[in-house]
Amino acid sequence: MIDIAKNILNVRSRISEASKASSRNEEEISLLAVSKKQPVEAIEIAIKHGIKDFAENYLQESEAKIREIRRKSVKWHYIGRIQSNKTKQIASLFDWVHSVERLTIAQKLNKYRPADFSPLNICLQVNIDNDENKAGFDPEILLTVLSDFKKLPYLKLRGLMAIPSQQKSGASTRASFARLHELFIEAKKAYKDPCFDCLSMGMSGDMEFAIAEGSTMLRIGTSIFGPRD
Repeated sequence: MIDIAKNILNVRSRISEASKASSRNEEEISLLAVSKKQPVEAIEIAIKHGIKDFAENYLQESEAKIREIRRKSVKWHYIGRIQSNKTKQIASLFDWVHSVERLTIAQKLNKYRPADFSPLNICLQVNIDNDENKAGFDPEILLTVLSDFKKLPYLKLRGLMAIPSQQKSGASTRASFARLHELFIEAKKAYKDPCFDCLSMGMSGDMEFAIAEGSTMLRIGTSIFGPRD
């Protein structure tokens, strides 16, 4: 039986230790629990032990969870690939979307975000390693498209997200995080909005590298909920 409460304590301890090692304030780093393929009961335990942000990859699965777990304190983040025909549902269900990989997807999310909702927080997914198997904006053109997001009033551009290539070594993964942090700093200066404050990078196996390179939001699944089938 997975001890979710104990796992959350261990993850928070890892965050604290890595923050100290990198001379960072751990309160600057948010913990996002990746709850895909997890039952509602597991999510309820995580909520009981202080988790307020949950991430889902699959729309159909997440829809039932979000409707069942109704808490104003809980925020839902979409981190999966986005099909154009799913943008209406995603825009209505979620508080955050991390996987905006192209402008047309953002435009559709803006179109379908209910006007009486608060703006949808988004991060732009960057293909930081130019990996043909990964989605995301080309780092070379990212700065040239930022101004287009100011034309989308129902979205709030919060920052950048990336997933390094899985075949990379630890040192190479850290180098990818470092490049994303550099791009984030450049984008923040170019976008000129104080709300541009999120660097979404780091998962269970590489969170220490991500913290060292400036992550402000970790996406942690296995280390909280255990291995998925």
